[in-house]
Amino acid sequence: MIGKLYIVPTPIGNLKDITYRAIEVLNEVDIILAEDTRQTKKLTNHYNIDKMLWSHHKFNEHKATESLILKLKSGSKLALVSDGGTPGISDPGFFLVRACLEAGIEVETLPGAVALIPALINSGFPCDKFVFEGFLPHRKGRKTRLEYMATEDRSVILYESPHRIVKTLEQIIQYIGPDRPVSVSRELTKTFEETRRGTAQELLAHFSKTKPKGEIVLVIGPVLKVKTTD
Repeated sequence: MIGKLYIVPTPIGNLKDITYRAIEVLNEVDIILAEDTRQTKKLTNHYNIDKMLWSHHKFNEHKATESLILKLKSGSKLALVSDGGTPGISDPGFFLVRACLEAGIEVETLPGAVALIPALINSGFPCDKFVFEGFLPHRKGRKTRLEYMATEDRSVILYESPHRIVKTLEQIIQYIGPDRPVSVSRELTKTFEETRRGTAQELLAHFSKTKPKGEIVLVIGPVLKVKTTD
């Protein structure tokens, strides 16, 4: 029988944020593919999950995919996890999932933790329609993406590192505008979780003085449409 690939979301901070089903699947599979085995080991130790961990990250996923497909075809059940959140969302996962589907191997994705949704809801911006941009390009294409967001009438969600948040806010001011409403969430689900809201200019002033720590989700409010009268 052909095996199966499970996509298993893991906590983005608080180890309690994992489903019963996720623990059940991790206990049932033959191998857990981990972005960082040391990080995943903390989770498996916490829940007494004794399974083999294999490294699967952005630097080896292309090379490793063919051998993993053969493993699945031989009947093995594999679970893919990232360091936190749902694999494939700004983390490795897409290439393996696509290869499995092309090879006729079943893929099952469990629901669970992802940082962008609580950050969006915490922002207070409209949640009915939104755009997830992930990490902006560091160089080529960055200016184009920011200019596009200037006219976006949906909430825009970005992932950012604490080392680049000031630069990103400066560029939001430059290409989108100093008065555009912005929300910055960091350390979601952890002890020092924080969300700050204000204009791009106000948040730049804050983070220029207070260097943030931890993973960051930045949400840009939609452009307000001017109502015209007939």
